[in-house]
This record gives sequence, C-alpha cells and structure tokens, in this order.
Amino acid sequence: QVQLVESGGGLVQPGGSLRLSCAASISISRGQYMGWYRQAPGKERELVARVQSAGSTYYVDSVKSRFTISRDNAKNTVYLQMNSLKPEDTAVYYCNTHPPMFSWGKGTLVTVSA
Repeated sequence: QVQLVESGGGLVQPGGSLRLSCAASISISRGQYMGWYRQAPGKERELVARVQSAGSTYYVDSVKSRFTISRDNAKNTVYLQMNSLKPEDTAVYYCNTHPPMFSWGKGTLVTVSA
C-alpha cells in the first residue's frame, strides 16, 4: 500500500512562509501529476496546485504568485513553497496524485494567525 507522508506545517504569522514536503513510499510515474490539496475547517478538500515532471504546473487562483510546487523524482518527494501566507490559507494540507489514486495521508496542519 502506498504511503504519503506530509510534513512542514506549523503556526505562522500572516505574511510568513512555510515549505511543505510530501514523501511517497513508491516511485511515482513521471507522467503522473502530483498535487497538493487542502481542507479548511467546515469545507471540502480542494486542489491547490499540481505538477508534472515535464514542468507543467497549475495553481488555484487564490494561491497564484504566492505558492510554488515542485517535485524531486529521485527522492519521490513533492514540495510546496508557500509565501505571503494569509489567514485564509489555514487548513490541513495533503498530497496525492491528481486525480487522487492513493489513500490519503494524515496531512500537515498549517495555521496562519497573528
């Protein structure tokens, strides 16, 4: 069974930065999109960003120019650099393929608050 382990979350003030990491227990096909998702309290999980090995990326409008997704295929790891964080970015962040193929990990909590 594939395991996805997210890390890097925490409490940060508005305007701050965090870098999330997601380690997969298997090698993900280079052609497969990897995505970061988030679920805020009382809301459905949403796709935040996705990346393909060839460099193709997508960002939801609310994070464009603030978040950067990247992947290291050699390490089976996906990253999400988050800058200029806002309180509305507060959520549990998860990674998975896009569309999701594997069981969800525990996620990593990001709290943006003064």
